Amino acid sequence: MHGALPEHGGNLLIVANHISWLDIFVLNALVPVRFIAKVELARWPVAGRMVRDVGTLFIERERRRDTLRVNRQAAQVLEQGDIIAIFAEGTTTYGDELLPFKSSLLQPIVDARGQVQPVALRYRAHDDAPSALPAYVGDDPFIASFWRVCGAHRLRVEVHVLDRLHAEGRHRRELAREAEAAVRAALGLSARGMEPGRSGDQAGAPP
Repeated sequence: MHGALPEHGGNLLIVANHISWLDIFVLNALVPVRFIAKVELARWPVAGRMVRDVGTLFIERERRRDTLRVNRQAAQVLEQGDIIAIFAEGTTTYGDELLPFKSSLLQPIVDARGQVQPVALRYRAHDDAPSALPAYVGDDPFIASFWRVCGAHRLRVEVHVLDRLHAEGRHRRELAREAEAAVRAALGLSARGMEPGRSGDQAGAPP
């Protein structure tokens, strides 16, 4: 753990990269947090029940107007002192790249005049090398991913809590770019485009 998250709420939006369904458990183990996630996640075994229980705000990605509804609701709970987390890439990767952060779900923290907390996640194997084992990408069945993780000899998650960004008076796209740059730097990733076949569409929040 590098840095620290607040122990209590405080009008804060956590913006993290996304590798696995494990990311949800990692963040919630560090601080009580609500998520914004696609509605399909509610039907997942294990992870689905957990995110429902912590007050996740679910969004229907096929309905563009639903983003406005969720953004209004998110702004309200942020102003009340909650912490919300989003996976700003909108999908999962193997952890060896970072996709451009989507800005639409940063609008609530701008409206709530709060702060953005960039967080970088990386998984490491027993030899301390970066591990793609927890990655939940593409058509990988959840149960296969679950047993793969449970069977790992040793798995460690590395969390970098980076400098906060003040959202009041800022444009969401500017905040998204700054949060992405901070996470990219923490992970030691160069600014490069998406590689075909290296990303999926699993647990992430929508654009």
